[in-house]
Amino acid sequence: MVNVRDSIEDSIRKEVIVEEEHSIEDTQRGEVLDTIISPHGKVVKIGGVDDAMDYLEEAKKIIATPEEDRRLVWKLDLCMFPLMCLLYATQFMDKVTTSSAAVMGLRDDLKMHGNQYSWVGSSFYFGYLLFNLGPGQIIFQKTKKLSKLLSAFVIVWGLILCLHAAPSVRYPTFILLRVLLGCAESTVTPCFTIITSQYWKQEEQFTRICFWFGMNGFGQLMLSAIAYGVYMHHDSYTIKAWRLLFVITGCTTIFLGFLIALWIPDEPTRAIFLNKREKLMVIDRIKMNQQGFGNHKIKLHQIWEALRDVRTWLIFIFSISSNIPNGGVTNFMTILFKEDFQYSTKKTFLMNMPYGAVEFIGCPIFGILAMWATVKSVKILKCKLVWAMISTIITLVGVCMLGFVNDDKQARLAGAYLLNIAPVSFICVLSNISTNVTGFTKKWTVSSICMATYAASNIAGPQTFIASQAPDYHGAKVAMVVCYAAMLFILAAMLLVNLTENKRRDKWAVEHAHETFDSTAFADLTDFENPNFRYTL
Repeated sequence: MVNVRDSIEDSIRKEVIVEEEHSIEDTQRGEVLDTIISPHGKVVKIGGVDDAMDYLEEAKKIIATPEEDRRLVWKLDLCMFPLMCLLYATQFMDKVTTSSAAVMGLRDDLKMHGNQYSWVGSSFYFGYLLFNLGPGQIIFQKTKKLSKLLSAFVIVWGLILCLHAAPSVRYPTFILLRVLLGCAESTVTPCFTIITSQYWKQEEQFTRICFWFGMNGFGQLMLSAIAYGVYMHHDSYTIKAWRLLFVITGCTTIFLGFLIALWIPDEPTRAIFLNKREKLMVIDRIKMNQQGFGNHKIKLHQIWEALRDVRTWLIFIFSISSNIPNGGVTNFMTILFKEDFQYSTKKTFLMNMPYGAVEFIGCPIFGILAMWATVKSVKILKCKLVWAMISTIITLVGVCMLGFVNDDKQARLAGAYLLNIAPVSFICVLSNISTNVTGFTKKWTVSSICMATYAASNIAGPQTFIASQAPDYHGAKVAMVVCYAAMLFILAAMLLVNLTENKRRDKWAVEHAHETFDSTAFADLTDFENPNFRYTL
């Protein structure tokens, strides 16, 4: 038996563009696929295949029954998800600890004035932006120890969070710590997006991302409960209550970092909770995604392709529109409850809990509804982008209630809570990167662009909350209305682009013979290069 990986690695690695009339038969050499004809009529030389190719021949021998497949999915969900969800909840809790600390004396003790607190929120995302534009993609694509490296970053950010409580910390030092925290925390979402694509099929990924991203709401719930307990006993501590809050969240994070290293595998073939047959079943089932679980060579042509893909720039402008409001709300919602709604500090923490619960419950519900629509073959509701548009409409209604219903406090409060449905649309974009961007370098590139834009927009977001407009911050609310309205048009454009391209590829496939499914599944081809690939909607 010819070793497929060695044979392909020996082939020429450069992309060659020739005339469309070259027949697909001329691209075959025995059982080994050296080239393919892309849907754009170009001959693409294959090299640097995915790590999963090593196991392809063995995985093809596995014939799993539907019952076995369901048991495997349940096992993956039960073994992977609790820890992933808990870590994601904790990273959000860590991110917004400053919001709770702000109403417990943080601003007074660090002598903040004017818009200085706004820069506390923005500084975190300077670190986030710096790492995603700099070494982030290179470090994580090069490593073969994805989860181990992730755990190291988790432990480091837990230590940084604990340092926020040091008595010697002053405003400039605090800003520096927020920048470093942003660098460390920027790794989680891209890594989780990659991990999700390694274990679950395309149609399963949106629901899973809804669950782990929805844990942001659980993090808000946990933080509010902890902050409430700490505040109620603030007189009994030897340090300020807000400093203790940072110590608690930091130590929790460090503990989870060690659990990640011990339990989450670097790739499916190293999962200690799967037997050999189950590992091969994972490889065989993700073959349908037309992508594997890793390639550690950075391919410049894939970076260039990412930059000339219209989807990349739709994701870019969507991330701007989505995250300018997010940056403001994340850092100022607790302050709005206290200053705009005029709740006491004690009640502010209690009112934060339903706000977190909306995301904690709402995001998974959208994921479950999307899964139900897929099972029942409800055509229009099978489109994840449709669910993103529905959630955006709900959010737009919520921000209008918050900003413009001045004479009804309960309606304004309901509007504030509805804002936490907004993450569903961003989850859809993360799911699109997971399922619709293939080629490992291209996926990391698009993910890095998305998260860098996420960071830049979250830097801008707190600046829409201008100190002179306190306590209602009317300008920030108007900015949110504009951003959410723009998101609807961007999501519609994404849907149209993918739908049009799928129809073109279906027509092209009828007119041209093309390679078999297995030949391209783990060849680390991009979505532009792979004739078997179709975009999920």
